[in-house]
Amino acid sequence: MATTLAAFTLTACDNSGSTQTTQAKDSVAQIKEKGVIRIGVFSDKPPFGYIDANGKNQGFDVEIAKEIANDLLGSPDKVEFVLTEAANRVEYLKSNKVDLVLANYTKTPERAEVVDFAEPYMNVALGVVSPKNAPITDVKQLEGKTLLVNKGTTADAYFSKNHPEIQLLKFDHNTETFNALKDGRGVALAHDNALVWAWAKENADFDVAIGNIGPSEQIAPAVQKGNKALLDFVNKEISEFKANGKLKAAYEKTLVPVYGEKEGLLAK
Repeated sequence: MATTLAAFTLTACDNSGSTQTTQAKDSVAQIKEKGVIRIGVFSDKPPFGYIDANGKNQGFDVEIAKEIANDLLGSPDKVEFVLTEAANRVEYLKSNKVDLVLANYTKTPERAEVVDFAEPYMNVALGVVSPKNAPITDVKQLEGKTLLVNKGTTADAYFSKNHPEIQLLKFDHNTETFNALKDGRGVALAHDNALVWAWAKENADFDVAIGNIGPSEQIAPAVQKGNKALLDFVNKEISEFKANGKLKAAYEKTLVPVYGEKEGLLAK
C-alpha cells in the first residue's frame, strides 16, 4: 500500500507539473484562439497612455501594444485595451484580467518578485514639479511639507522609503494628483520625469525644478508570473522593435512632439 501510495503521489505531482507547463506553453496559443490580446494601459497619463477626445486609446504604450497585436494576431485592432491604474497592475495580471501590462511600468526588484518583466523599452527617473512662483529645487525644501504622489508608483516607494520626513498625500488617479497640485493641496508632485515634463509643458504656471532624482530605472512590459510563453514572445517583439525602427517610430509619433529629442530616453 505504501508503494502504491507513493507511486500515486509521484504521478499526481508529475501530472500537476505537466499541466502547469502545458498551460504556460499554451498561453500564446490561447490568445490566438480567442483572436484578441488584453493589454492593460493607462487612461490619463499622456503621452504614454490616455483617451483622446474621440474616446480612442492613444500614446506611446498604446503604439507598442498595437504592434504586438499586429505581429501576434495579424491586425493592430485585435487588442482589447483594459484601463488600469498604477496600484492595480499586479492585481490585473494575477487575476488574469489582462494578458499583458503596458502601463509605463517601471521595473523594480520588488515588482519582479510578483510579475515577470520583459525586455525594457524606455529609461526613466523621478522628477518633481512645483509652482513657478514657489519652486522646489531641492528635496530638503520638502521636509515637513506635503508631496503629492500616486499610490503604487516608484515615486510613492522612493519617498516612503528614503524620506519619511516628507508627508505624502496619495491618489489613485493621475488626474486627481495633478488637480491636487493645482489646488495647492501639496507644495509639489513627484512622478516619472517624462510625465511631469509633459504636464508642465501644458501647464505654464508650473515647472520641473528637479528633473532627475532617485535611481535611474527602466520601463518594461509585464506578464503574469510564470507565463514563460508570452514572456518569450514579448521579449522577441521588443528586441525586434528596437532593431527594425518600430520603437523609434512610436517615440517620434508620441513623445518627440511633447519633449523634443531627448538623449537616452529609449532603452537600447
